[in-house]
Formats: sequence, structure tokens, C-alpha cells
Amino acid sequence: VACPRFPIPQATLDMLILQVLWLDPAHGYAIAQRLQQISRETVQVNQGSLYPALHRLEQKRWLKSEWRQSETGREAKFYALTATGHKQLAREKASWDRLTKAVQLIFNEGA
Repeated sequence: VACPRFPIPQATLDMLILQVLWLDPAHGYAIAQRLQQISRETVQVNQGSLYPALHRLEQKRWLKSEWRQSETGREAKFYALTATGHKQLAREKASWDRLTKAVQLIFNEGA
């Protein structure tokens, strides 16, 4: 059963990209594939959203990039978290935790 796709707010997409890159650097296509795979096809990011987000995160110095050979043998731009990016991801996760707990409390209140 396919889950319906839904638009992802820019700040949420930024946080998800940081999370995907937390362990290993990756190129754009691999980032999109990981998001789709880990989310069981719910998060499907198109290039029109992904590459501007990567550029934005690089401008904020949360990501750094370098050209390397990909698994297909072609040159690709690989993105990795910077120290600042790691700190930002920790802040985003803490904030997301508080928000989801608050939303859960509100939903449960009506139960």
C-alpha cells in the first residue's frame, strides 16, 4: 500500500537532510533515495526542492561539499555535515521532540 505523498516544509526538509548526512557524506541523488527508503516511501523529495535546500544549508555553513567519484564512476558533489551542522541538528531534534510531545498531549486531550 503506497502512502500518499505530501509537501514537506522547508525547515523540516533541512532537518531531514542533516539527519541523513549525520553519519556519512552523500551526493544529492543518494540523499533523496535514503529519505525515501528510510521513510518507507512517504518522503519523496524532488530535485527542485532538494538542490536549493542543499545550497541553502551550505550557505549557512551547516554542510560542506566536494566533488568526488560516485559509485557509478561519475563525478558528483558529495555533501557532509560541518561541526556547526552537527550542533544545528542537535538543536533541531530537541525542538522537534518538544513539538511532537506537545502535539501528542493536545491530541490525547480530546481522546
